[in-house]
Amino acid sequence: MSYSLEDHIVQLLEKGDQAAINLLYENYSDSLYGVILKITKNEELAQDALQESFVKIWKNAKRYDSSKAKLFTWLYRIARNTAIDKLRSFNNRFHKEVQIDKSDVYILPTASLNQDVIDLKEHVTKLEEKYQIVLNALFFEGMTQQEASDELDIPLGTIKSRLKIGLRDLRKIFND
Repeated sequence: MSYSLEDHIVQLLEKGDQAAINLLYENYSDSLYGVILKITKNEELAQDALQESFVKIWKNAKRYDSSKAKLFTWLYRIARNTAIDKLRSFNNRFHKEVQIDKSDVYILPTASLNQDVIDLKEHVTKLEEKYQIVLNALFFEGMTQQEASDELDIPLGTIKSRLKIGLRDLRKIFND
């Protein structure tokens, strides 16, 4: 059995040896930067996200488990998630509406609002916890099904099933 560069880096990571981060950067930064740039479509954001990714990689080095994923897959996930977070943060910061004291926007009377929709979060709390968790992640935290699967460490198929059942149960609550 041959001893690979990846094995060497993993051993260094396990020991907390800073040489690991240098080897990771030398061997993986170009690929990770490419992934990040494809997501952010902005060189400055991509550079920031790459730097943040390497900080997260170093901080979480001891948590890497080679039995769960190859080193590049683990690095890729961290870089991808960091790029998405960076892009969301950037978009939120620069696309917020400026509020003024007086608004010319027509204000709907509250009687015309669907009161059931206003209480949606309250209704979700009536569901079993496993369905609440999935619905909260998807609808109130804005995650995609894949992101919820990764973040909650629940298989994608289970996320889809819980979404379907949770929505069905929610519909029953609304129809009561």
